[in-house]
Amino acid sequence: MLPGVEAVMLVGGKGTRLRPLTISAPKPMLPAGGVPVTEHQLARARDAGVDRVVLATSYQAEVFEHYFGDGSALGIDLEYVHEDVPLGTGGGIRNVAARLRSGPDDPVLIFNGDVLAASDLRAQIGLHRDRDAQVTMHLVEVDDPRAFGVVTTDADGRVIEFLEKTPSPPTNRINAGCYVFRRSVIDAIPAGRPVSLERETFPQLLAAGANVLGYVDASYWLDLGEPSDFVRGSCDLVLGRLPSSALPGRCGDFLVLSDAEISPTAAVSGGTTVGTGAVVGDGAVVDGCVLFDGCRVEAGAQVRGSVVGRGTVVGPDCVVAEAVLGDDVRIGSRNELLTGVRIFPGTRLGDVSVRFSSDAS
Repeated sequence: MLPGVEAVMLVGGKGTRLRPLTISAPKPMLPAGGVPVTEHQLARARDAGVDRVVLATSYQAEVFEHYFGDGSALGIDLEYVHEDVPLGTGGGIRNVAARLRSGPDDPVLIFNGDVLAASDLRAQIGLHRDRDAQVTMHLVEVDDPRAFGVVTTDADGRVIEFLEKTPSPPTNRINAGCYVFRRSVIDAIPAGRPVSLERETFPQLLAAGANVLGYVDASYWLDLGEPSDFVRGSCDLVLGRLPSSALPGRCGDFLVLSDAEISPTAAVSGGTTVGTGAVVGDGAVVDGCVLFDGCRVEAGAQVRGSVVGRGTVVGPDCVVAEAVLGDDVRIGSRNELLTGVRIFPGTRLGDVSVRFSSDAS
């Protein structure tokens, strides 16, 4: 257990790359495996022994407090701090400093709210304490690190260089967005203005010779940056590839939430979540999808690798593949919505027999 450790979760981002899903909800509140991504993160922290989390909110801040309240239902104490103006990763952490109860030398766990991970938090905090670090950052190895901040370390695991999104990275180890900060380091971040951890705080610490450590962990990690990542993360939760005590029911090849209806002749598979009150009609095929609450997949439709928004109707005999349908969309029969298509909330498509794809005019 981690007695006395509190945490900060950064949940202020707009999730622009996930539009139109993030028009109606912040990215950390999108349901993965039946509950918001944030709930999986909070449960993970709680299970590691963290008993208090301050959420740094900005975009649609009220959604978090309305859903989680004081955190008592999760067995964790929650507090909320709102950014009137986006302050960046470092500025967002500094903005909550007045609400922290930790002493100057105490560790504070920092999460990004748009990541799914299974790394060992207790081991990361243990390393931080044992090595008397000022910051200990979770590092993972990826096949293509160019889209991430890469981190090089010496033989003892001490960070020697941090490079933010470089075209020729010297390593495939990247910053995974989970940190342990010494409380005094948080207090030293400039207040009242935007600050980037990656471009300002970390380089300054390294230049000053601070003891910044890398904690390398090869367990599950996924940045929910694009719709395909969101679908994958949700399906991995349902399929058991990522353990989470926040999952709302028995999982396996698919997860069905309360009051959902699936026809006996339908085929649902691939880690699909069928949301509360959703309907899957006769002969429909749904494979590796996220069906939000109250949506309908009508008879004979095929939906694969896609997100179907709240209250949306996919008409009979449609084909939807690797697409994103926003809330309250109506798709008439026989439409084909293929790879990369994004349909914004409230759109109406009639009965047709043509294809829509991401490169269509």
